[in-house]
Amino acid sequence: MAPKLYINPISPPARAVLMCANVLGVELKLVNVNLLHADNLKEEYWKKNPQCTVPLLEEEDGFILPDSHAIMAYLVAQYGKNDSLYPKNDNRQRAIIDHRLHFDSSVLFNRGLCISKPLMLFGEEPSEEREPSEEKQRNLREAYQILDKIIEQSGTKFIAGNTITLADFSIFASLITFHIFFPCSDFPYIIAYVERFKKLPCFEINKEGLEIFSQLCSDAFKKRRK
Repeated sequence: MAPKLYINPISPPARAVLMCANVLGVELKLVNVNLLHADNLKEEYWKKNPQCTVPLLEEEDGFILPDSHAIMAYLVAQYGKNDSLYPKNDNRQRAIIDHRLHFDSSVLFNRGLCISKPLMLFGEEPSEEREPSEEKQRNLREAYQILDKIIEQSGTKFIAGNTITLADFSIFASLITFHIFFPCSDFPYIIAYVERFKKLPCFEINKEGLEIFSQLCSDAFKKRRK
């Protein structure tokens, strides 16, 4: 039986796992969690995942794993035909991938989420709580600056080498989402990287979530102008 993956398509981490599973050829049973209706805070979900986040992986035997970065590493180890996405025996390459994954979770995604979460979830009426502060915008821009320099200095086609790895799924999903409300157009190495990734078949998995997220952003900005 296919593992269950609890997701919402607007979530960059959820789409990262979907791209990873697609490349691995792993079938998943998708269970939608409506974040806008706070389904992730309901008791049934909270008992599975005290973090109340998506994605969440659940195996038939009851094994449960939150966090997209951990889920992707598990999928490679458990179901991958090879370890090219996350090499076992190349310690330096694996360390580079780990660095990029940690950069996504602690810097890039975290700083983007600080802007997008209030925008999407903190009520219908315009408020200071929903407005992205100058500090939050500055922090996300700084994350772009760091990533742009990483890509420049590495001289590789993708985030952790010349072939895709787990790090690309996470970094790309964050970038392509946050670009909707905070464009990274001033960063040429990021833009070139994004365009390279868009040519990969797994990019198609992002389209539904990006369209929904873009519409939500548009609606939120309209409310801000009232």
